[in-house]
Amino acid sequence: MDDLSTIFLALSDPTRRALLAQLQRGDATVTELAAPHAMSVPSISRHLKVLEQAGLITKSRSAQWRNCRLQPAPLRQIEEWIRPYRDFWGTQLDRLETQLATNPDRPDALTELEDRR
Repeated sequence: MDDLSTIFLALSDPTRRALLAQLQRGDATVTELAAPHAMSVPSISRHLKVLEQAGLITKSRSAQWRNCRLQPAPLRQIEEWIRPYRDFWGTQLDRLETQLATNPDRPDALTELEDRR
């Protein structure tokens, strides 16, 4: 599986996205990350393993504690991949805005815009 697919797979789960949001606020132990979730520490550890395999987090060990840290580089890969689509939608919304400004009294202006694509 390519890197981008691995990253998207890791982000596809809401629990893993919530864990990343927690780590956005700073490093945390596995126990701290598990606290707000209604699941066991081993279940959280499995989610963290997926995030770690995708390169989204790193884990370090300090005595019996496992500290987790967010790694933003894979998120930059996603941003680079999505940029052309964001530009495309920006252009489409600009066209819609122009069409609606030109014909504000025509409720069918949106339909016409879609038909031209």
